Amino acid sequence: MPYAVDFETVSTVGLETSPVADALAGLRANEARYFKNKYGHVFTVEPAADAGSTVDWVHEILKDERDIVIAARALEATEFQVDNIRMAYVFYEDGLSVNVMYTLDDLGKRAVGFKLSDGMDIPAELAAFKFARQKSKLAGTIRGSYFVIKKEH
Repeated sequence: MPYAVDFETVSTVGLETSPVADALAGLRANEARYFKNKYGHVFTVEPAADAGSTVDWVHEILKDERDIVIAARALEATEFQVDNIRMAYVFYEDGLSVNVMYTLDDLGKRAVGFKLSDGMDIPAELAAFKFARQKSKLAGTIRGSYFVIKKEH
């Protein structure tokens, strides 16, 4: 069942099995606030089991571009379009958030972003990345990294 993420009252709905559920909920709310403020978009997620095509698309890009396979279990996902940009997010049980920004114009920006919830270790499959720190009122300290997508997906 889809869930509109409330960034004013942060909830762990759908993320309860995560050992860092509160921080992951804050990270998810931080994304919801960004899209609401920048694009007027309501950030709605659904269980990963109901969003198989979104999860598969994100995993296919990770595997094809960098031979990355995320070990953690996907809990939730969302996919939407804003300003000719296809966006996809997958939130994982260990506290990881992976997003794909895929501009539909041929020469547009295309990238995969990783965000680590406060309190989680860097997953082994992402050990080669350097993570920058960002403070968030909703999520505490977020560590983030990314790579540019080079192929068509």
